[in-house]
Amino acid sequence: MFRRFLPTEFNFFDLFERMGVLAVEAAACLRKIAEDGGVDENALSRMRQIEHKADDTTHAVIEQLNKTFITPFDREDIHRLASEMDDIIDMMTTITNRLRVYQISEANPMLVSFAKLIEESVHAVLCAVRGMRERKHARSVSDFCVEVNRLENVGDEMRDSALAELFRREKDPIAVIKWKDIYQDAETVLDICEDVAHVIDTILVKQA
Repeated sequence: MFRRFLPTEFNFFDLFERMGVLAVEAAACLRKIAEDGGVDENALSRMRQIEHKADDTTHAVIEQLNKTFITPFDREDIHRLASEMDDIIDMMTTITNRLRVYQISEANPMLVSFAKLIEESVHAVLCAVRGMRERKHARSVSDFCVEVNRLENVGDEMRDSALAELFRREKDPIAVIKWKDIYQDAETVLDICEDVAHVIDTILVKQA
């Protein structure tokens, strides 16, 4: 869609796709953590490695943005897209750290469901980002953004259901606090995915 405007020596879309791939890797790691029922050192190390790679990629986008005169779309949108995609991974890392600090050691079916939903959403984000390279894919990019929005709505309902069940069944106030935080963080990941979809939609409208 925008390739003809890119400098031959650099392509922003390669970095955006790298961010999307890292988000998918982080989501897979989070799902495994949820299914295993806890965070071991290997899982924590893996998530932190992904986060560091995402931070480096975001910095690379900003650095190249400062060096590039002609950009594929608005500079503000490039910066926002990179930042929002980085935030997706940061929030998944936050959930991982919270599970460790809260000493969660048993699988929670609701968290597993959240993790699977997050995995679906970041896959849709990656597909949308990949499609942005060519104008002919604009319709499919828009469809992926719609799917991200749908999954965010599912996440809202899932969070509300999870909290209602938590308040109804859990008698330990500390456990209530822990899982309330975790459920809210999980839904926040889906919120950020939706923010990314909105940025992409904005770019599509501007380039139409």
